[in-house]
Amino acid sequence: MHASTPSASCQPIETGERTPHVRNCVGSPLESRANRVTDAGGEASRPEPSPAKGTAPPSPARGARPALLVGAGILVSRIFGLVRSRALAFYLGSTDAADAYNAALRIPNVVQNLFGEGALSAAFIPVYAGLLAEGEREAADRMAGVIGTLLALVAAAIVLAGVLGTPLMIAVIAPGFSGEKRELTSRLVRIFFPGIGLLVMSAWCLGILNSHRRFLLSYSAPIVWNVAIIAALVMQGRQADLSKLAIAAAWGAVVGSALQFAVQLPTVARVAPGVRLSLRTATGGVRTVTRNFIPALVSRGAVQISAWVDTIIASLLPTGATAALGYAQVIYTLPVSLFGMAVSAAELPAMASVRGAEAEVAAALRSRLGGALRHVAYFIVPSAVAFLALGDVVAALLYQTGRFGRGESEYVWAILAGSAVGLLASTMGRLYSSAFYALRDTRTPLRFALARIALTIVLGYVFALPLPRMLGIEPRWGAVGLTASAGIAGWLEFVLLRASLRGRIGAVPLPSAYLLSLWAVALLAAGGGWAVKLLVGTRSPALTGLTVLPAYGGIYLLSTLALRIPEATGLVARVARRR
Repeated sequence: MHASTPSASCQPIETGERTPHVRNCVGSPLESRANRVTDAGGEASRPEPSPAKGTAPPSPARGARPALLVGAGILVSRIFGLVRSRALAFYLGSTDAADAYNAALRIPNVVQNLFGEGALSAAFIPVYAGLLAEGEREAADRMAGVIGTLLALVAAAIVLAGVLGTPLMIAVIAPGFSGEKRELTSRLVRIFFPGIGLLVMSAWCLGILNSHRRFLLSYSAPIVWNVAIIAALVMQGRQADLSKLAIAAAWGAVVGSALQFAVQLPTVARVAPGVRLSLRTATGGVRTVTRNFIPALVSRGAVQISAWVDTIIASLLPTGATAALGYAQVIYTLPVSLFGMAVSAAELPAMASVRGAEAEVAAALRSRLGGALRHVAYFIVPSAVAFLALGDVVAALLYQTGRFGRGESEYVWAILAGSAVGLLASTMGRLYSSAFYALRDTRTPLRFALARIALTIVLGYVFALPLPRMLGIEPRWGAVGLTASAGIAGWLEFVLLRASLRGRIGAVPLPSAYLLSLWAVALLAAGGGWAVKLLVGTRSPALTGLTVLPAYGGIYLLSTLALRIPEATGLVARVARRR
């Protein structure tokens, strides 16, 4: 994408209301107000220099490298996450201890996702990256120092409240647990909380590193968190007392949280040497970040909040449902993280740095967003079809070992099939939300996220509990209804986001014919995968997975190359250049 040369410099107006358009261009009646930063008392500070004319986001060729770095970091991190999940499946299976561990682990997962890839990124990066784009490095570092101090205080409060209030939280985390299972969950939650504070500070490091385009380290840092848990399980050994194994893994998570924060600090100090801890909240940009944080917390965290709701409802289902839901979530969040999160994380700083006249900014955002949506759809569509048609092969390859048998693989497959309903909508929704955050508008995504969460709660309860009874099936299959209902709610949020953004910057090009081609090719590839599956059988999960899945992916790639889909030819060209 090559944006036209802007004739004027524009910035979104940083007010408490939703920014209707990007209007405050140099030379416009709003220029004097747009180029001023107000402090906490409402007094205007010195004017900030306007960005140079012609500033525009990089072209897709230049913008592909950040997304590739984010994807590489997430890929390696997620691979270690899958190894961690496999270790947990091997040692704990789908027992009460596994249910307790997965329910308790939901808290650090939600906090990490909300603060790291969620609220902090959405509220902090646009402001921090904007200051860097304008050459205000000292102001950017001062603002980052204040935000870091505020986060440290918030983290301390979270840890204290969590440790003291754990018994009260169990009723919210797992209302269906009782007896020893409930007591173990309570103990695990109390252990996890010190690590949560460290994860919050790790998210602050991520925001700084991403703004400086240091994507690989920030998204690969969770590797050490996964390794610490795996090491704790291995050192404890496969013993009869599953509760001790779960507790050892929880302490491993705390150690991993400290390591994840520590490995990022040296690079943060190098790229932002002016960062100093401070409580000067009147520093320029701090008010904008704090004001946008809560709306971003809910809107960006809608997926995590929905997953938390699923865990709560799953605790009311028979033993094994919470653990199976946790194992499935690790799998179906993988493509969202690899492609949706990677692209949106790379696009957010670039879109936030766009400057120009209103029409030029809108054109630049449409072009970037349209290309990103095509890229995401190319990978997410086959992921959804694989979960629907070949989910048992995926689950068996990753988990079927030790206490995790064929029956558990098929159970996880059913849950994955439910997740396929909204996989594409949830992933593309992240990109639309990033466009709103780049416009400094966190309130519009907030409203739609609240609608999604409300629908998730209602449909999740109906699909998971009353519906299985009405259909006369086993209650444990209600877990499938949880992921399917979350997918339906994800489509609602996506439609609302797309319609609202169209009114702001115009329609974003994503041809229906392109999507139909991807779905048709993915279904064709699934047929080929099934043929290979029937040929090799399912007795050996490794053999089945390592033959069926490459066949599926190969048929999809070759078919899209035959159709000359640009994303396929571009992928092959990049691989060829690297070789």
